[in-house]
Amino acid sequence: GLGFNIVGGTDQQYICNDSSIYVSRIKKDGAAYLDGRLQEGDKILAVNGKDLKDLRHKDAVELFRNAGYDVSLKIQRRLQPQNGPVGHQSDGESGGLPLAAILVPGLALAATAVWILLRYQQRM
Repeated sequence: GLGFNIVGGTDQQYICNDSSIYVSRIKKDGAAYLDGRLQEGDKILAVNGKDLKDLRHKDAVELFRNAGYDVSLKIQRRLQPQNGPVGHQSDGESGGLPLAAILVPGLALAATAVWILLRYQQRM
């Protein structure tokens, strides 16, 4: 999976009078967590160019399940972390890069940082 849960939809509104889809939870060590760009509370506007407006929750879930390996999300960032419904800034995008384009270099960078830290500790 993509490593996050969603809430919302026309049949399960998360925010009163708003049927948008929101990120409710980022799963630790999942793809979204490792990528680092998606945040809990973000509003997801589109998946691979497919608009999520006016979808039932289960239809949105199916879009994510069938999104494939390279996934592009258009999101609207929340203003600040808080419990319950969230506020939003103007329309923002995730940048449209596939998760794999960030995950592979990100993991390589993390491995290099760990290696450097271990080498540094050995010299002390």
